[in-house]
Amino acid sequence: MTALTLTTSSARTREDIFTAPSQWQPHGRVFGGQVMAQSALAAMHTVSDDRAIHSLHGYFLRPGDIAEDITFAVDRIHDGRSFSTRRAQAYQKGQPIFSMIASFQDEDPGLDHHAEMPAGVPDPETLPSAQEVLRSIGHPIADVWAKTRAFDLRHSPSSLYATSEGEPTATQAVWMKCLAKLPDDANLHRAALAYASDFSILEPVMRAHGVNWSTPGLKIASLDHAMWWHRPLRADEWFLYSQESPSAQGGRGLTFGRIFDREGRLVASVAQEGMVRVPSPA
Repeated sequence: MTALTLTTSSARTREDIFTAPSQWQPHGRVFGGQVMAQSALAAMHTVSDDRAIHSLHGYFLRPGDIAEDITFAVDRIHDGRSFSTRRAQAYQKGQPIFSMIASFQDEDPGLDHHAEMPAGVPDPETLPSAQEVLRSIGHPIADVWAKTRAFDLRHSPSSLYATSEGEPTATQAVWMKCLAKLPDDANLHRAALAYASDFSILEPVMRAHGVNWSTPGLKIASLDHAMWWHRPLRADEWFLYSQESPSAQGGRGLTFGRIFDREGRLVASVAQEGMVRVPSPA
């Protein structure tokens, strides 16, 4: 997860400036989860250690270029008795590519309940790994993904890399785990979870219509992303990402996600709207 490392920083009045490189991608564009996680980390660096990020709301504004470093500007909007608010903007060549507001809270007691983990999802050990599925496709880009992806993804009922199997449905579940062991840094694990939350989140839109990533002419991009952290989680241990799409229209699709740890605790919730365009039949 070297892409989650901010390499330099400086402070200017109420604005803090950071820079970071991008993870290489075969299509040349910055992965949305990466710039979102880096923006969250930049904001974390401006908040005291006793306050943890609990929500972010961000917009993907322009495609990022993996060949260019990214500059992150963090505005310290507010520090209250229990909450802190930060605005983070990611720039390349002087133009914003991602804009986010995040909220942080100190540890407070309170009411506690959570939704139940979906029943009947097979254990991750019984499902094929992303590397196994991608390597079996026999395509150069699939081979690159198999070798360079930071997370293992194990789909239930099956992946959408090359085919869409079974009856169309607007739901799916994906086991995920960072392939590398991460340091014992709670903020890094929260950022890694943000990074992973952009994987597969729009796939229920595709699955509902029998579309897969190899569908000719498919165009898909994240537009906005909201995330709420509820409970601690290690991103290098298996977690279940349950996803469903309630609506798709006008070239856009909406998906909600719930992230559970192996013990069934709800640790985070996600919402994303994305552009999903498929050519009309001739």
